[in-house]
Amino acid sequence: MDETTAAIVTGRANPELAKKIAEDLKMNLLEVEIAQFKDGEIQAYYNETIRGKSVFIIQPTFGPAENLIELLILIDAAKRASAHQIIAVIPYFGYARQDRKDRPRTSIGAKLMANLLIAAGVSRVVTMDLHADQIQGFFEIPVDHLYSSNVFYPYIQSLKLDNLCMVSPDTGGTKRASTYAKALNCDLAIGFKQREKQNEVSTLQIIGDVKDKNCIIVDDIIDTGGTLIKAANKLKENGAKSVMAMCTHGLLSGNGLQNIEHSIIDKLILTDTIPLKRASNKVELVTVAHLLAEVIKSVMDRTSISSHFIFN
Repeated sequence: MDETTAAIVTGRANPELAKKIAEDLKMNLLEVEIAQFKDGEIQAYYNETIRGKSVFIIQPTFGPAENLIELLILIDAAKRASAHQIIAVIPYFGYARQDRKDRPRTSIGAKLMANLLIAAGVSRVVTMDLHADQIQGFFEIPVDHLYSSNVFYPYIQSLKLDNLCMVSPDTGGTKRASTYAKALNCDLAIGFKQREKQNEVSTLQIIGDVKDKNCIIVDDIIDTGGTLIKAANKLKENGAKSVMAMCTHGLLSGNGLQNIEHSIIDKLILTDTIPLKRASNKVELVTVAHLLAEVIKSVMDRTSISSHFIFN
């Protein structure tokens, strides 16, 4: 990539990941000033010219909402600075859990986020492990939807575990866990959960034989950790030898990290799409910087990225 034709920009949500991506591409992060008024209002200013350039803005949109607003402001500033194209690299796409009307008179937040990004002036979106694949269809622009299996699959192989069993904590994640199980030629188990309200699982049962198995629970998001911990407890009750968890996006809201530390989960493996609030002996991070850098390079070079969508 050439800095005369492209620029890498980061907001304040995950600058460490942006630095790794820039280093992988052997580029410098473009200098941007992000000011904030006393009332919280955000303003962005590009300190260098970006006229005619392809601008890649790296910003996950986890809470608070300021991360999303900051991304929109950066997009608008780039558009008004005559950027050739603006690519939003959103490692974690917030509001993706609101992908449909699952009850009367409720919002479809994921569609609203897509509308906001397009209205701000984005040309393309690069994201990872959307909570629902169909969210790609909410956009009228190209969406490159990547999968964390590109980094998790080799990690699992490196563990060289015997009697491996991949576990989905709920029926919605069955396809994800099944894909891992087929690729690794191992067993599969599925959790069946019922919720009484948001972020609170009332009951959970395990479908499948996990006795004396090394179990890995795979999911896209860990929020408070309630579902994972209940699944881990049930796996242990059913005779599992060990229980690890592997999630793409570590929100770890509220006491989420503390909950994991006090649980029977042996280890939690996360990607760095969202920065970890603090170090923990039970949590290990694997980076997605190289994967995102490869896709950014492919977008600039106009080469195929289909190999990143194939589970190898």
